[in-house]
Amino acid sequence: MRASRLVSLLLLLQTRGRMTAQELADALEVSVRTVYRDVESLGAAGVPVYADRGPAGGYRLLEGYRTRLTGLTAPEAEALFLAGMPGPAADLGLGPVLAAAELKLLAALPDELADRGGRARQRFHLDAPGWFRNPEPTPHLTALARAVWEDRLVEVRYRRWKTPREVTRLLAPLGVVLKAGRWYLVARTGDEQVRTYRVGAVLDLVVLDERFDRPADFDLAGFWQEWTDRYERGVYRAEARVRLTVAALEFMPYVFPPAMSRAARAAAGEPDEHGWLETTVPIESVKHAHVELLKLGAEVEVLAPTELRERLAVTAHALARLYPSPASAAPAPTTSSEPAAGASEPGSPTAAGPDVRR
Repeated sequence: MRASRLVSLLLLLQTRGRMTAQELADALEVSVRTVYRDVESLGAAGVPVYADRGPAGGYRLLEGYRTRLTGLTAPEAEALFLAGMPGPAADLGLGPVLAAAELKLLAALPDELADRGGRARQRFHLDAPGWFRNPEPTPHLTALARAVWEDRLVEVRYRRWKTPREVTRLLAPLGVVLKAGRWYLVARTGDEQVRTYRVGAVLDLVVLDERFDRPADFDLAGFWQEWTDRYERGVYRAEARVRLTVAALEFMPYVFPPAMSRAARAAAGEPDEHGWLETTVPIESVKHAHVELLKLGAEVEVLAPTELRERLAVTAHALARLYPSPASAAPAPTTSSEPAAGASEPGSPTAAGPDVRR
């Protein structure tokens, strides 16, 4: 463990430059005192580690010093090959680059590690898009990725959900994110706000020669996690009070977005002698709730809001006119708690992903 930590400390200094003892301790998940001891050990082993004093000080390697030592272990080699994503890399225009990099890595690794990496690729595969969804066309993704890499401003013509539907924006692209098979652009706007845009909704793109200064403290992964959490919390702005069967409650996770089914199960009361119970379901809107609750058929009754109950009543009466009761009506089947073979995942706008069009 200590030998691996010393290698990690050395590579941190080599890749990041000057780092304080506290920064090294946070990265390695050890105490500052342990960092002091490890730095002394590296120095005793002949590694040129220097300490700069003062508020802007820290540890650094001698200028120009590089090491070819990586300390790559067998599990790390396996994980490295699992990180390769041919589909997304091709979307970004990096398919040949990724293939060439993997070829060079295989040639550089010892035979045993190269073999383990190849075996991992044959045993694990990442398929990012959801079921029954064609890839969203993203003709401008490669150019956007290049602009992100080169810190160049872009002018985009964008289609959004509200009027005016088409807008033109001058953006400083900070990163691109692949979420559930859809690509999103994270960019800073002219008013210094960081916003998110669907790449598939970009109608036209011009990469400008003008560069921008990337915020030194911007963390793409951290921003995306915070933004998605905020989005998911903000989607469900209302609630519906419903009465449903135990079987319908158990069936919810197969046909509802996770946030809806989790909340419904958490708020569920005790079933009565007929197997019915009451619960509260978070909803985006009456329109979306109408579509979602129809999936449960006659095993759910909306108690509130009135508008949702009336909308479902209209649908139920329309269905009754289309399908009048046969002469010998059989009892309605009970909803199974198991998904049917080939059943699809939720298909609501929320399940398909956010439509962030600004």
